[in-house]
Amino acid sequence: MRMLASTILLWAFGAFAAEPELPLRVQSALDARNVPHETLSVLVTDLETGESILEWRGDEPRNPASTIKLVTTLVALDVLGPAYRWHTDVYTEGELRNGRLDGDLVLKGYGDPFLVTERVWQLLRNIRLAGVQEITGDLLLDDSWFDVGENDPAAFDHQPLRAYNVAPNALLMNFKVIRYWFEPDFESGAVSVRLDPPLKNVRVDNRLGLASGSCRGFQRGITITMNEMVDAVTFSGRFPNGCSRYAMDRTALSHNEFAYGLFDTLWRDSGGSFSGRWRKVIVEEDAEPLLSFSSLPLTEMITRINKHSNNVMARQLLYTLGAESNGAPGTEDSGKAVISKWLADNGLASTKIAIENGAGLSRKTRTTARDMADMLLFAWRQPYMPEYLSSLSLSGLDGTLRRRFGDTGLVGKAHLKTGSLDHVTAIAGYLQSRSGRRFAVVAMQNFEDIHRGPGEEVQEALLRWLYEQ
Repeated sequence: MRMLASTILLWAFGAFAAEPELPLRVQSALDARNVPHETLSVLVTDLETGESILEWRGDEPRNPASTIKLVTTLVALDVLGPAYRWHTDVYTEGELRNGRLDGDLVLKGYGDPFLVTERVWQLLRNIRLAGVQEITGDLLLDDSWFDVGENDPAAFDHQPLRAYNVAPNALLMNFKVIRYWFEPDFESGAVSVRLDPPLKNVRVDNRLGLASGSCRGFQRGITITMNEMVDAVTFSGRFPNGCSRYAMDRTALSHNEFAYGLFDTLWRDSGGSFSGRWRKVIVEEDAEPLLSFSSLPLTEMITRINKHSNNVMARQLLYTLGAESNGAPGTEDSGKAVISKWLADNGLASTKIAIENGAGLSRKTRTTARDMADMLLFAWRQPYMPEYLSSLSLSGLDGTLRRRFGDTGLVGKAHLKTGSLDHVTAIAGYLQSRSGRRFAVVAMQNFEDIHRGPGEEVQEALLRWLYEQ
């Protein structure tokens, strides 16, 4: 009887103790691609008991890529609150009478991460409703709420025109990105180029020609070149006539020049009168705004950050944490200091966590699977857990996971943040198994070319195994 009791206790302990080895299907996925097992870190935690049911190299620091956004957004939820909103203030300098502003219009930004074209149009509509129809002076811009310092958009991967390399700015508009639309003109043999939004201060030199072929190939055969001022773009190459339409997103101008160009376009489109230029200013602290335009709430912002892995929005959030907690101007260092203090205050600090920019677009960021899993368990027990959970991509349904797991039983069973860089792949989030058990799961892998497909195969093998638990 005593031996039976001992056996039952050993079995019970084994049922809840972390697995000492990777599941066989995960090992098989690694072996099939000749990927060393030690390049992978995994930690799976039962959310009800807090027990680890699978741990593999959980204390090894690795590059987590964009899964580090889970830390930035969690800290923001706790420090700023789910209902936090940014604002953009509007001032007038001069006399406003009968819709005519004899003077300058001033915009002061406070870091709204999602002041996209549609939201800027709403801002300008509010200005018109406040009585401004005609502006005789200039547009004055105040982006002093953040101090970004010198920024090289080519520093990370030598792709300075890519949207993910845009630097933060307190008056960020439309992510400083233009969408170029290309359409073939079969009669003339030319290719038309349309800008969205159309900015008068961006010049286009269209040297594209048509070529016979299907709609494929890198950038559909288009070569894009910008001048040093990033205000003139040249398109060259041969565009395949098999394409009915093709879109390409690229950055342009400086932040303030972009804001001026977008303002000028939308103000005129809405029937307003403006013929001035732009100047950079700092608004006096005691100045009274004509109006204050509020952003979407933080809960909607973190959904855009996590589901779609928006890098510049995550960086805007980091600078906002610094400005709100430590005083303006917000900086990358002050934002990181807020995160470090928050981790320490909540018992989550670790010498193995290193955050560079809060977005994961970094070769220096490091954390461990254990640290990430501990953070996910902490988040699960907070009152804002539903908002945090819903910000993650649903497996096979939306965000960065919309094209994954479509032919498996995993569709809709996991809320996950993905991460991918050259030679880095990661997932972190929550999964509900077939039996109804809920788990926090973290998997990070750093290895040559792991981002080219093998990493996703390993992740799917892990999630399939976990779903059966």
